[in-house]
Amino acid sequence: MATSRLIPMHKNKGKSIAKCLADRTDYAKNSEKTNAGEYVSSYECDPRTVQGEFMLSKRAYLDITGRTQESDVIAYQIRQSFRPGEITPELANKLGYELAMNFTKGKHAFIVATHVDKAHIHSHIIFNSTSLDCTRKFRNFWGSTSAVRKLSDRICLENGLSIVENPKPSRGHYGKWLGDKKSLNHSDKIRMSIDSTLQKKPQTFEEFLHLMELAGYEIKRGKHIGFKSAEQGKFIRFRSLGKGYSQEEIQSIISGKAIPREQNSSKQNYRKSINLLVDIQVKINEGKGAGYEQWAKIYNLKQMAQTINFLRENDLLDYSNLEERAEEITGNFERLNAEIKSAEKRMGEIQVLRTHIINYMKTKDIYTDYRKAGYSKNFYEEYESELILHKAAKTAFDELGTKKLPTMKSLHGEYAELLSAKKKAYVIYKSMKKDMQEILRAKENVDRILELKEEQKGKEKTQEAR
Repeated sequence: MATSRLIPMHKNKGKSIAKCLADRTDYAKNSEKTNAGEYVSSYECDPRTVQGEFMLSKRAYLDITGRTQESDVIAYQIRQSFRPGEITPELANKLGYELAMNFTKGKHAFIVATHVDKAHIHSHIIFNSTSLDCTRKFRNFWGSTSAVRKLSDRICLENGLSIVENPKPSRGHYGKWLGDKKSLNHSDKIRMSIDSTLQKKPQTFEEFLHLMELAGYEIKRGKHIGFKSAEQGKFIRFRSLGKGYSQEEIQSIISGKAIPREQNSSKQNYRKSINLLVDIQVKINEGKGAGYEQWAKIYNLKQMAQTINFLRENDLLDYSNLEERAEEITGNFERLNAEIKSAEKRMGEIQVLRTHIINYMKTKDIYTDYRKAGYSKNFYEEYESELILHKAAKTAFDELGTKKLPTMKSLHGEYAELLSAKKKAYVIYKSMKKDMQEILRAKENVDRILELKEEQKGKEKTQEAR
């Protein structure tokens, strides 16, 4: 699992800036840690003279701007660490370079030194606090560490690497913190892959095994069938996976004699109780097999990375929480929308009623004269438009079913109150609509990647058949 951290590098008391830069960059470039410099890359600087180049840019900055700072940050370091055995040094260095380029937007020189002397491969990314044009310094904004993590997570997910569910600051060595984080074992991953494969409704046991191969597993056939991924040292047999995962139980599910775990449990079932971050990452790992190319066409990994960040930031990594929150916000939005529509309808009615009252008052005397004239045809032809408006007003009043009409003042007051309430509700409406769209988009993405929609469709078809 990849972890990342942004560290401002200040000038140490009693040391020059040049000495401080040399100490930090020399440690990062250490030949014993980087395989004699093989895993050191750079942007807009030479790793061999990086401290001197950083110093020249700072002198140019002082000459151009004349600005000095009492507590100056001379450089920044990003540490990016990976789970043991998950990545090669070459890829780690490449991803570190991509992370640095994305975070600095190519405006600051940097080096990426990947260390391979520990069980966990990790990179030290050091970038100059002074920009390439020497006119400004990097501003360590509020939430910068979170921004680094999001970028790192997205890059790792795009490359099929795991990330930490709930990263927390640690006072210990970041490598120790990484190692202490408990992860899924190989049996857990195989069980989850079996569940995912069974959702694809294989018709035969042989088809099931073929789908497991496409998911990236090598199959050992014979009396005791076993599975082995690229990460495993040895095969794991069916009988080692526990209850519900024996060969006989799997064959019963395929033949229709038994119901898969997800369909045979309560609302808090296996699928919904499992952590979505773990589940999605297992899905990615399944894609590392022969079926990966086709799978990648179906789902955009960048979009999935954004979805995972949204789920984690909003504490929605449990599917049941995500589902409940989506239902809650959709219900609230629909109720608010109904209230706004109701207010708009009433405002329309008031406008029409006010028009009829005005028309009635304007034509009242004309209608009285028309009646006194014995409903004369000539009188009607002369005042036809006024009499039509008067009749329309009376019809509208009759439809109200009330003997006493509201006053113009009361209608004006009611309209003003409705308009004020609508404006306030619309502010909430826009915010709530955005929140609803985000969570529904996230749920749609989760359902798509975990194929929950197909599972639901299957349930609906079964219910219809009954």
